[in-house]
Amino acid sequence: LGLLLAVIVTAASASDNTIGMDLLDQATTTYPTLTKTWVDAGFKNRVVEHGATLGVDVEIVTKNPDVKGFSVVKRRWVVERTIGWLMHHRRLVRDYETQPHNSASMITLAMIDNLAKRLTTETTPTWREPLKPQHAQNT
Repeated sequence: LGLLLAVIVTAASASDNTIGMDLLDQATTTYPTLTKTWVDAGFKNRVVEHGATLGVDVEIVTKNPDVKGFSVVKRRWVVERTIGWLMHHRRLVRDYETQPHNSASMITLAMIDNLAKRLTTETTPTWREPLKPQHAQNT
């Protein structure tokens, strides 16, 4: 569904494997029934083994090496769609936050806003949609 289960914001220099294991710990603590997850090729066997100890089947999704150019990667569209939803929030598009925990909070708030709009079927203009002109009333 592309719903946000856990958030960790780190420096780009942090190891994918360490982050992946921390993220699995956070997600399984909050959602103990989690049984399956997909990760990209940046993650290695340490994350798969750690997931197995937590009872989570971690599947590494890779691009088909036989296909030249663009190819659809299994489950990648779910992640890209969720990132697209989050990018409708201007504060996430610009790097305003200086602390990682503040960034994680803003991501969580943006996802809460997206879910609330889905539940209420509210459609509010985003920064991408121009406001429609209102007609002046004669009094």
